[in-house]
Amino acid sequence: MTDLHARTSDDHGAESYDQRLAAEAAVEPDPVVASEVKKETQIIAIYGKGGIGKSFTLSNLSYMMAQQGKKVLLIGCDPKSDTTSLLFGGKSCPTIIETSTKKKLAGEEVEIGDVCFVRDGVYAMELGGPEVGRGCGGRGIIHGFELLEKLGFHEWDFDYVLLDFLGDVVCGGFGLPIARDMCQKVIVVGSNDLQSLYVANNVCSAVEYFRKLGGNVGVAGMVINKDDQTGEAQAFAQSVGIPVLAAIPAHDDIRKKSANYQIIGTPGSEWAPLFEELAENVAEAPPVHPTPLDNDGLLGLFDGDVTGRNVVLTPATPAAMRGKSFTPKASLEVVYDEA
Repeated sequence: MTDLHARTSDDHGAESYDQRLAAEAAVEPDPVVASEVKKETQIIAIYGKGGIGKSFTLSNLSYMMAQQGKKVLLIGCDPKSDTTSLLFGGKSCPTIIETSTKKKLAGEEVEIGDVCFVRDGVYAMELGGPEVGRGCGGRGIIHGFELLEKLGFHEWDFDYVLLDFLGDVVCGGFGLPIARDMCQKVIVVGSNDLQSLYVANNVCSAVEYFRKLGGNVGVAGMVINKDDQTGEAQAFAQSVGIPVLAAIPAHDDIRKKSANYQIIGTPGSEWAPLFEELAENVAEAPPVHPTPLDNDGLLGLFDGDVTGRNVVLTPATPAAMRGKSFTPKASLEVVYDEA
């Protein structure tokens, strides 16, 4: 890149520093890849509000897929590094970023066995993130995928690669699969609450934004977790034009087993039909164009007593802001007499 400080403007018409800055700022970023998706591997990014149950859903989904004979890779892309904890019975596996740092300090190369672990046919790993207050989580995601590429990510042979992303963070790193066509489709996990549907709506908005730039990624559908039958998540999916892939009930047995790091999506179990259907729907659901809602449309899914949308915005006044000490001041505007 040209050193912008190497030259200064002169009286002979040389390009000024400000002009060079403006010219550089005007350069458009590389366009989103618009070529047809030809990979046999289905790479699916799953987004949702923090704590909504993505890790629970993905651990059970990936386990069921593996029991059905599919080769599955689960990658946790949340800085909390908790995607695989349920799969491994509460145990935390070393993250890619953490392992890379330690290996680099020791002058060693990262091997796949250092960061990827297997349970009953499910391959799983965590990208990880920086320590609290010591870096950007989104940048950590980008760095993690750079390391995956060095480990041969594009040469791996899987039927499904499931990426678990935090949906309520809007920086570029977390939008990487959508922005760069790294996945074929997106699935959103939500519940019958405004905040999780707000996040799901934002993800739909991001998908549509990058599709307008030439991207190929679409939304395959929604998983409703902790479904209490109030219907808001179902109404949201219908409003934005995406299917519901599964509705996981708000059941005490599910809650207790999940809290104890137990997989419930096992063949022959009480909940097996639920995850068998989810696995089938995830495999077959095509990516579609969602129609994101505006804020009023999103609030309209809920009763006004729940969201408080009947509140009227009352403008503040200078007198109220300053209290008793407020004294109106004469205008400094100069008023000229008419000539």
